[in-house]
Amino acid sequence: MSSFIHLVCDYAQGDLAWAEVVAALSCKLHDDTRIHTTSVHPFDTVSTGFVVAQLALADRELRPKNMLVFANCAPRKDKKDARPGNEGEGLLFAKLKNGVQVLAVNSGYSLSFVRDQITEIWSTNVEEAGSQFRSRDFFPLAVSKASRGDFSFIKAKMHATEIVPQEPAEVVGYIDSFGNIKTTLRGGDNKLEALTPGTRLKVTVGTHTSTATVATGSFNIMEGDLAFAPGSSGHERRYWELFKRGGSASDEFGHPLAGTPIKIQTA
Repeated sequence: MSSFIHLVCDYAQGDLAWAEVVAALSCKLHDDTRIHTTSVHPFDTVSTGFVVAQLALADRELRPKNMLVFANCAPRKDKKDARPGNEGEGLLFAKLKNGVQVLAVNSGYSLSFVRDQITEIWSTNVEEAGSQFRSRDFFPLAVSKASRGDFSFIKAKMHATEIVPQEPAEVVGYIDSFGNIKTTLRGGDNKLEALTPGTRLKVTVGTHTSTATVATGSFNIMEGDLAFAPGSSGHERRYWELFKRGGSASDEFGHPLAGTPIKIQTA
């Protein structure tokens, strides 16, 4: 039984959609089940996948027991034609190596950052059409069943390598509320091996270029400087991030969207 659910959706904090989804879930969950909500930008499956991995793959002492992650970001971009009945991407159910269960819409990169950790992945019999607001009208029942260990909603076993794309390389992965740009460059990447603290870099994010200093951490630079350093996400292989001490790296690079390419060169 899951007593804690991480709910990741592309609704703005405080949006009416949150109130309706959380209320619908609460009607079907045990009274002692806790829910925590995390927002990503609309239709942003890159950030969705980044957040899912950060939460689902947390060290044992940093995640609640029997945790379930539910990710709903459904841009309906898998088909360009009109969507009869507001049909959307299907809901998938996955089990990870660490025992965490994930329910996620089969959209873009929503499961890409946990792809290599998936031991089982299933399609579900949850309705794909019939409502514009499936996360309120259809998905809560599947979430509640999964939280109780009732898997009557799963349908066909699938292969993660066939239906889940690899995580995008060398792009913006997530931007936090401080404007720190978390990239998908991470420890062990060849491009990072040769970098030493103090090295000056020319960093291009999308169409914006600036100069950053390689650092061992975000705060060991002068106020106002831009650092490129291992960040707080990624667990044993930390993702590197762009951080402007006393400012916003996102401002510096023109507020890029997740998925924007990043190019790094020695200055």
